[in-house]
Amino acid sequence: MNQTVLLGNGTRVWGSPFTPEFMDWAFMGTPEILSAIWAKIPKNLDILITHGPPFGILDRTTRGVNAGCPKLLEVVQIQTPRIHVFGHIHEGYGMREKDGTVFVNASLCNANYDLVNKPVTIDL
Repeated sequence: MNQTVLLGNGTRVWGSPFTPEFMDWAFMGTPEILSAIWAKIPKNLDILITHGPPFGILDRTTRGVNAGCPKLLEVVQIQTPRIHVFGHIHEGYGMREKDGTVFVNASLCNANYDLVNKPVTIDL
């Protein structure tokens, strides 16, 4: 958790379960706590895995609100991982490329927790 893992083929992966505060769920953080966690994300990363999305990227809810993390967006724009995979905002399912990073909201469920989306496959 909140650390880099080096896979046998040299792929560098960093992951964290944290996301902005939402109700009383586990692994929620204030902007201050999240800033400290996101500061640990290294450069030259192949895959970044976080529970939630960065602000404004595949994070729009059914109410039309962008619910991603602004602090995570700041760090991702600087560290530019090759791929950033997340979920949490089920309605944002999909993939898009921006500024050299492929963003993947891999949520399998919709906002009602119905299993409706197909798994995403990415070739490195």
